[in-house]
Amino acid sequence: MPTRLKKLESLLYRLITAPSGVAEGIAAERDLGPGGGLDAIVLGDDRLSAEARVDIYADMYFYRLLDALKEDFPATLAVLGDSDNFHNLVTGYLLEYPPTEPSISCCGRYLAVYLRDHPAREDAPFIADLARLERAIVEVFLGPDAAALEADSLHALAPADWPAIKLRLQPSAQILALQWRVSELLRAVEEQRPWKPAEQGAVKVLVWRRNARVFYRDLEEAEAAALEAVSRGAAFAKICEIVAADDHTQDPVAAMNRMLARWLSDGLLMGG
Repeated sequence: MPTRLKKLESLLYRLITAPSGVAEGIAAERDLGPGGGLDAIVLGDDRLSAEARVDIYADMYFYRLLDALKEDFPATLAVLGDSDNFHNLVTGYLLEYPPTEPSISCCGRYLAVYLRDHPAREDAPFIADLARLERAIVEVFLGPDAAALEADSLHALAPADWPAIKLRLQPSAQILALQWRVSELLRAVEEQRPWKPAEQGAVKVLVWRRNARVFYRDLEEAEAAALEAVSRGAAFAKICEIVAADDHTQDPVAAMNRMLARWLSDGLLMGG
């Protein structure tokens, strides 16, 4: 009995998630076909056939994914400007990138990749970067957590030990390299303000979480380079050298102190 039930569940899953619809899913099954094999498994009646009943679950499956993607990509939805446009985008996306994991949180993992060559880029060339930032926010929210490094832990270090210490970023933090400055657009949508199309320009965006809240901000070149060095496990002396080498840094010591103070305040660094 368990084996039979498992086969039945697998069959219904394949039919409900069939990219081209239940009818084509039925045709693809060796044990089912236009002869009505599904009727032996799903009870139909005068109102709804067996196929129509499975179609209801297939629609529910799609619309649950659609609702989840609307929640995860509110700015992408706003840029498209129409629920029908987003519906069509999601339909095409799921055909090319059908979910492969049980968690619904994974369904939008490749939307930014899909948008790189999508016709929506003609009117909104920044939309793939926008979706990438929105997806990073989801991933950071769901990512692993660790206790934040407290300032007192650093104050207790002897001056001679500072050059060799290695700071560590929170494990969920991400640094994105984008070609469009989409942070302000996303913030405007989140705050329900009028938004403007993003400006083109290479930028690094930091996304991190403190407690249960996700934050993001654009980074200046020196801070981006410093944080990337932190993520690689560079010693503090090397991080200071990177900050000092930046052409826009007039006072490297003051700049490093400001960065470190902000990282600690933001809970960006991981304690040991």
